[in-house]
Amino acid sequence: MVMQKQQVSSMSFTNKEGKLIVLNIIDTIQKHKDYLSEIDGAIGDGDHGINMNKGVTIAKSQVDKNETLSEALCTLSCVLMEKIGGSMGPLYGSIFMGMQAALGNAEYINGAIIEKMLKQAYDNIQMISPAKPGDKTLVDVLAPAVSAYASVFEKTQDTCAALTACSQAAEEGMQATCDMQAKLGRASRLKEKSIGHQDAGATSCCLILQTFCSTIIALEKASRKETGDAAIC
Repeated sequence: MVMQKQQVSSMSFTNKEGKLIVLNIIDTIQKHKDYLSEIDGAIGDGDHGINMNKGVTIAKSQVDKNETLSEALCTLSCVLMEKIGGSMGPLYGSIFMGMQAALGNAEYINGAIIEKMLKQAYDNIQMISPAKPGDKTLVDVLAPAVSAYASVFEKTQDTCAALTACSQAAEEGMQATCDMQAKLGRASRLKEKSIGHQDAGATSCCLILQTFCSTIIALEKASRKETGDAAIC
């Protein structure tokens, strides 16, 4: 794979180093599979964690053979679309496909590219799902998280501050689903009875985004330590 040359920003890591993001996302889902199914059991089928774990576990062996974040995102997207039943496979497959499309084969990944990755992930969801903020879905996490990153980064050009804002917005979005009535999916059949329960898709989305953010911050710190530069995160 031929890498595109670009100027390295004050906060960046390589596409090869970025593969760790996907590996950590896989690990996070595996560790939280029972928790996700427990949450889903309250107003859903109770298999969200099982299905997500199945998809990422299948992807793991293939991702191990990938060399870059671009390749790993492509692998994860394809496996989730092909191996997970219901709506979650296409939704998460589209999210990771959007990230991969925005990243392309860039050699270095900086704050501007991260913004493009997050925005394209959300754009891809909007193309395949009618879900909007307030419907008690993963969009209630993804939409505010993407907006928070963009708002902070565009004002400050501080990638770490933007990632922190993104992670916090994801958490708040997830918690907010407890007070919402489900408008889509199986849970919508419960109408008012769906209020008071956290949405499983929003929960997995929060875990994924927070892992995405924390891994990038860790990559930056490791890079700065190796070069002897002062950390900016």
